[in-house]
Amino acid sequence: MMTLIKLNLKIIAVLLLSIMVNIANAADSDLFKKDKDADEKTYISNKGKVVDENTQEPLIFASVAIEGTNIATVTNTEGHFVIKIPKENNSGELKISFMGYETKTIPISELKVDKNNTIKMKVVTVKLSEINVFPNNPRLLIEKVLENRSKNYQSEAVIMRSFYRETVQKRKKYIGLSEAVVDVYKQPYTSIRRDAVKLYKGRRSQSVEKMDTLLFKLQGGPYSTLLLDIIKDPYLIIADDVMDKYLYTYENITRIDGQLNYVISFKQHEFVSTPLFYGKFYINVDNFAITNAFFNLNTENRNEASAMFIKKKPMRASVYPTSANYLVKYSENNGKWYYNYSRGEVAFKVNWKKRLFSTTYSTMVEMAVTDWSKAEEKTFRPSDRIKMNVIMNDAVNGFSDKDFWGELNTIEPEKSIETAIKKIRKNLN
Repeated sequence: MMTLIKLNLKIIAVLLLSIMVNIANAADSDLFKKDKDADEKTYISNKGKVVDENTQEPLIFASVAIEGTNIATVTNTEGHFVIKIPKENNSGELKISFMGYETKTIPISELKVDKNNTIKMKVVTVKLSEINVFPNNPRLLIEKVLENRSKNYQSEAVIMRSFYRETVQKRKKYIGLSEAVVDVYKQPYTSIRRDAVKLYKGRRSQSVEKMDTLLFKLQGGPYSTLLLDIIKDPYLIIADDVMDKYLYTYENITRIDGQLNYVISFKQHEFVSTPLFYGKFYINVDNFAITNAFFNLNTENRNEASAMFIKKKPMRASVYPTSANYLVKYSENNGKWYYNYSRGEVAFKVNWKKRLFSTTYSTMVEMAVTDWSKAEEKTFRPSDRIKMNVIMNDAVNGFSDKDFWGELNTIEPEKSIETAIKKIRKNLN
């Protein structure tokens, strides 16, 4: 059993954030297709910042959606967002939701176009009397999640238009940045078939700041974020054969998008030596669906943790992860839950023989679903799919165009990423 767990963890880690510490072949330059120019804008761009109304602290990864549609985005790590609203939806409302806060709806007509809109969110108070049954055995809740998976989650194939971003940093300097809009053929949660990804449009740059002797590359691209969908791939944390390895604890209740959620924490038992995960599940009180999950890999065992991530490295270098943090969010539509957003961040330390100081690297991948619809056809043809082992940041394409994304929704870049993009443009001129 332990061997199987190690194998599963090895597979997920390699696909999720596999690090190639050598120079790989450049990807085909025509991988990224140019979008057709529009004669006129068919959308209005609205941007803003979501904050706590009392502390003014930014609310990170809050959901921002056009009410009554599947068009959505999330706030970045500074609470900022940009959402491009089709003109036919200008009479609608923008819905903002964040766990532990009251959901807020704002008429789109009241937003200031092309100016920052500060949206203040109010903390919601949950009364204990609102919960009829408390989980005496939190593990039973996890078993309920698996039992109700086919009933709670997406039951038909859908096409998800999504925005993907990955970054690699050496200390605080960006040495790799890739962004893409992709179409995801998301299989039903009852299907064992893998999700497929087709590139719609993208841009990428390597060596925003020139590296020395070490080259970090992320392998897997958008597939790495889809692997964080723990409902589609439950063997990560909640499969039957790994649940005995975890200790589950009831922590609290909160409200997400107006619905009550149990907060369940988990960590590996002390007698388990294989590096596993620890974190929190947010489980809907009424239907036992996981709505959000935040988890981290236990990196205390350097050798085993390193073996999960590192694909190649120089003989004279010691490379090991110091932290590995992940999250996945789901959104509800007509009683079914759909994959909505996921993010992974891993930090590494590199020690070189005969060198006094070590070097730190950090990697990040994220993907947000910005629109989706029912799939009318079978999955993408093999020739149209991005390969599972794709390496995204092997060339420069698209950064010189300030309006590169057009009407496509993206995740607003943090200031540090925005600065890196400006450097790329400067170097291209």
